[in-house]
Amino acid sequence: MRNGGQLLVECLVALGATRAFGVPGESYLAVLDALYDTQGQLDYVLCRNEGGAAFMAAAHGKLTGQPGICMVTRGPGATNASIGVHTAMQDSAPMILLVGQVGTQMKGREAFQELDYKAVFGTMVKWAVEIDDVVRIPEIISRAWKTATTGRPGPVVVALPEDMLTSATDMAPLQGGFPMAEPAPDAGAMAQMHALLGAAKRPLILYGGCNWQADGMAALQAFAEAADIPVVSVFRYQDQFDNHSACFCGEAGVGMTASVRQLLDQADVILAVNNRFGENSTDGYTLFSHPHPRQKIIHVHGSDAEIGKVYPPVLGIQAGPNAFAHALGGLAPLAGPWAQWRHAGREAFLQGLELPALPSPVDMGQVSAYLRKVLPEDVIVTNGAGNFTVWPNKFILYGPKARLLAPQCGAMGYGVPAAIAAKLAHPERLVLCFAGDGDFQMNCTELATAAQAGAQPIILILNNGIYGTIRAHQERHYPTRVSGTTMANPDFAALARAYGFHGERVERTEDFAAAFARATASGTGAVLDLVISPEALTPRVTLSQMRDTALAAQRG
Repeated sequence: MRNGGQLLVECLVALGATRAFGVPGESYLAVLDALYDTQGQLDYVLCRNEGGAAFMAAAHGKLTGQPGICMVTRGPGATNASIGVHTAMQDSAPMILLVGQVGTQMKGREAFQELDYKAVFGTMVKWAVEIDDVVRIPEIISRAWKTATTGRPGPVVVALPEDMLTSATDMAPLQGGFPMAEPAPDAGAMAQMHALLGAAKRPLILYGGCNWQADGMAALQAFAEAADIPVVSVFRYQDQFDNHSACFCGEAGVGMTASVRQLLDQADVILAVNNRFGENSTDGYTLFSHPHPRQKIIHVHGSDAEIGKVYPPVLGIQAGPNAFAHALGGLAPLAGPWAQWRHAGREAFLQGLELPALPSPVDMGQVSAYLRKVLPEDVIVTNGAGNFTVWPNKFILYGPKARLLAPQCGAMGYGVPAAIAAKLAHPERLVLCFAGDGDFQMNCTELATAAQAGAQPIILILNNGIYGTIRAHQERHYPTRVSGTTMANPDFAALARAYGFHGERVERTEDFAAAFARATASGTGAVLDLVISPEALTPRVTLSQMRDTALAAQRG
């Protein structure tokens, strides 16, 4: 016999879960008790806020392809965690949020911290469910795992009534996970796709999403390079294709460059692989006309619900990204009159990496150029939200071994927890977090989690003393009437040292390299507080605006 908490934990171990992020609560004490016996198999990372824990789980899912497990208590714990759930959904990242619930005999009375989890989370998850009968734990947890990882990956919320978790049962736990093969593309559909691309004058590959594997990414790259077709990433998924490839032409997202917009706008055939046509990657749904885009879209996705959800394609192919990419290798070679088209897109991307001096104590253009030279090929970069994200999103190059963890939903506070989760998953790799000063303070208390769990990321705080993105909107729409966006910040270096990290303030560009070397050699993790001019990046950034600002400063 075992209780529900023990059965739940044994099922998670059988499915392959190795780490759970959470904040403890009395509503799931039986689960916490069961975790006592799984240390070394399923470890519990004690976080300081449920929002930070949920961000860590979302990042873990995005990085590993396995559901990030988050455990929180009922009511306030669940609502705090909702930001990470929303992030996982928009990122298409697998995640399972396990939430304590009031006892079944108390439901419907607005008991202490009671929530209707299906109502609260129903619009932001793939599935929300409550386990009222202890014998159904293996069935529902197995389904939650499969739901989170297949089709379009995403979050699942499972509510756990307290009395169910303490109930005794002789139900056997799961004996293991079950492999799920990706749906493979139909041969006839592949032939149609090949004909459409072959007849194109300006073809383009637009890719995105989770569930990519190294061999799938390599297969897509091999196809693109053999056919000499330009490749563009959707918002914040540029790490899923080798940026050093001559076919890679940039990222379609916030701050979309004119050259990327032109590629998307002028393409006649777009092979869209594993992406969901979000707002940012379509420039506010302006790049493709409704109801029928000028471009012929071939939409490939593992979930049939995503195909044609926004734009009707001329051809829809339900297939997993890796299965589809491998199928490309069996097609006859493609060639067409688009070599100059691809070359121009690549040259514009490379030219965009070069910036003149920026008017700032620490010039992030020069810092980014330095980082491109010294970062290891398997670096993991994270960021939250704000104007500062232009640097990791537009000026760092990601090779086939590098990863970027960044929230498509624009959630502030994601970068630090994501860096902790990444460092726990890969302690041997350099994990570099970019954070704004406001962004950092959303979850800076998770530095205590990092220290306790033995995670040592390097965090760069781009400190301009303002909520930069919102200030930019204020100055555009309500000039001379700024309010609520100026911050009085603490001593970030001293704060870092209080948590056991290496911390220092960098006030000049020329001091960055030595400070970064000290940070990476510290062995404790580090926070570098970089002094950034508020004027250097206040426009809601497009790269052309940044370059114009810098050139104007040089001229005068």
